[in-house]
Amino acid sequence: MKKYTYTEKKDTRSGFGAGLSELGKSNPDVVALCADLTGSLKMDAFQKDHPERFFQVGIAEANMIGIAAGLTIGGKIPFTGTFANFSTGRVYDQIRQSVAYSGKNVKICASHAGLTLGEDGATHQILEDIGLMKMLPHMCVINPCDYNQTKAATIAIADHHGPVYLRFGRPTVPNFTPADQKFEIGKAIMLNEGSDVTIIATGHLVWKAIEAGEQLAAKGISAEIINIHTIKPLDDAAILKSLAKTKCVVTAEEHQMNGGLGDSVAQLLARNTPAPQEFVAVNDSFGESGTPDQLMTKYGLDTVNIVEAAEKVMKRK
Repeated sequence: MKKYTYTEKKDTRSGFGAGLSELGKSNPDVVALCADLTGSLKMDAFQKDHPERFFQVGIAEANMIGIAAGLTIGGKIPFTGTFANFSTGRVYDQIRQSVAYSGKNVKICASHAGLTLGEDGATHQILEDIGLMKMLPHMCVINPCDYNQTKAATIAIADHHGPVYLRFGRPTVPNFTPADQKFEIGKAIMLNEGSDVTIIATGHLVWKAIEAGEQLAAKGISAEIINIHTIKPLDDAAILKSLAKTKCVVTAEEHQMNGGLGDSVAQLLARNTPAPQEFVAVNDSFGESGTPDQLMTKYGLDTVNIVEAAEKVMKRK
């Protein structure tokens, strides 16, 4: 098992803020819009350095999406920022009609996704957003795993022509990916090669998958671990290549079991080479108030759950 270490924990929303700030200096077409959550989205630096390219629309998320769609007509590359719940569920009609259907070059950037929003509770802990967004034609869906990868993804999506949903979060998590990484949309990252079971993880669950791999290795189980930062377009080739070797898979995500990464992997396998699959995800439930760690444990999104899922799926081969 390849050893991964980190020197600090950082929140992924700060990676977005750093990437946006860098884009502001390098790309004059990038503009930013926020729905009254500039500090929470870490968009302060962009606002300070480029006030003429920053638009504070207030608590009017639907209007923000409409403005962003309009700005693309003039050649601008708008990045919208608010909580994931308000970035998707609240404005789904506007995204579908004005952005996806029209193929507008809008970057929908969403913080505070999933259970790790924590104490704000179920009304803010959207667990359906990946499903909502990946079902829209033309929409690219990205869910990076740490600060460095979020920063790299933010910079990369400015060069991608078309609508993008970029998902990140509030809690501090291990920052272990290279600071100078090249982010390739739709390209999976092999974290550890293995032969017994494939573990495919996204977002905050990537580090949990690494921990699970170490625990499995101590038991003599060789886990292949893949970081899927891009859920759509999915790296079909990387997944099928891994499954040809291991013959079974565990998917891990901070999202509903229905409609998420696991759902996409299951469809891929059903169309190509069906194989046993276990899902580490929220099972048809809303969240609740609690600390991020408490909620991840209660809803079965912890390291131990990935280990158990791997051992279970191997018995189904």
